[in-house]
Amino acid sequence: MNYDRILIRYGEISTKGRNRKKFVDKLRKSVRIALAPFPNVKIEASHDRMYVLLNGENGIEIIEKLKHIFGIQSFSPAVKVRKDLEELKQASLDLVSSLYQDGQTFKVTTKRSDKTFELNTDELNHAIGGHLLQNIPGIKVDVKHPDINLRTEVRKEAIYLSCQTIQGAGGLPLGSSGKAMLMLSGGIDSPVAGFLSMKRGLELEAVHFFSPPFTSERAKEKVIDLTKKLAEIYGSPIKLHVVPFTDVQQAIREQVPENYTMTSTRRMMLRITDELRQKREGLAIITGESLGQVASQTLESMFAINEVTNTPILRPLISMDKNDIIKIANEIDTLEISNRPYEDCCTIFVPASPKTRPKREKVKQYESFFDFEPLIQEAVQEVETLIIQPNRDQHHQEFDDLF
Repeated sequence: MNYDRILIRYGEISTKGRNRKKFVDKLRKSVRIALAPFPNVKIEASHDRMYVLLNGENGIEIIEKLKHIFGIQSFSPAVKVRKDLEELKQASLDLVSSLYQDGQTFKVTTKRSDKTFELNTDELNHAIGGHLLQNIPGIKVDVKHPDINLRTEVRKEAIYLSCQTIQGAGGLPLGSSGKAMLMLSGGIDSPVAGFLSMKRGLELEAVHFFSPPFTSERAKEKVIDLTKKLAEIYGSPIKLHVVPFTDVQQAIREQVPENYTMTSTRRMMLRITDELRQKREGLAIITGESLGQVASQTLESMFAINEVTNTPILRPLISMDKNDIIKIANEIDTLEISNRPYEDCCTIFVPASPKTRPKREKVKQYESFFDFEPLIQEAVQEVETLIIQPNRDQHHQEFDDLF
């Protein structure tokens, strides 16, 4: 039997009150962009459900697209039936018969949102179940572990039948939580932090610090490829701001005692990122820091580094183990890129014994002997901004022009 629509369940969006419409609109936009290669598809959104009307398009390919859209808790290929008992029984028989194999079991699960329908939940279960038992030889009922679970949802406008629930990506629709700047190195952690931030509805712009000739063009290409992976998840282009950091980094090396250079480097990076955030009207900065993983990620280091800004610093990985981070990196296909052996500016001047418990007062004192502000402003002015496109077909690209 051919499904004619896909029913989308909102999940966390359903907990929103007066703002729910904003979240639903964002999700609808994400679905429209993802399904742009399917021109006959129509999307209908209501207060608590969304429907993708297939209109003859390839349902299997559309299902694969929907699996990766943030804001979708789950979805089901479905058939729409008029609120007529005999028509409902026949449609149920057609659907279950198309899936049934010898020896399989079934159950009927009914949700009756429209309480005015002529039969209550138990009566519907018995009517549909009895019709299936009478007309499908060998089929049996198993209410605990059925092979086929026929879900029947009675709503005001119609009845919907489905036998499959597919888990979505969860989270919140992209762009529903505002914009933030992702400090994107070439390592494993920061792309994962970007992915988890997008899952919470954040729109991202990436910031990468580039220190030629100490870091190579291949290191820059590595970060471009990581951004492209995030753009594929995002479903739209992502801006990548490449900051020339050589002069700032050399000044730090010359002016700050070696065991404090890492702390000072992170402070300067944060100051520059915050300048870019203001220019780009972002509301937060995202990092890939995990507590205690390296010297700059101890609580004392974070305390000393954070002093340079009042902007919220979001650290999605703060309590995660490295193995858990690697697992996600592998799942989102960034691990292999991150493991390319090209150094970034955080690793080229690593001191032999970096301070794990730096003091704010000391790092401020060391930095006070040199005016870093002109170098910071010069770096901000000379930023190279790249628009990184996801790998998609021409139909998808043309659709983005509508937004």
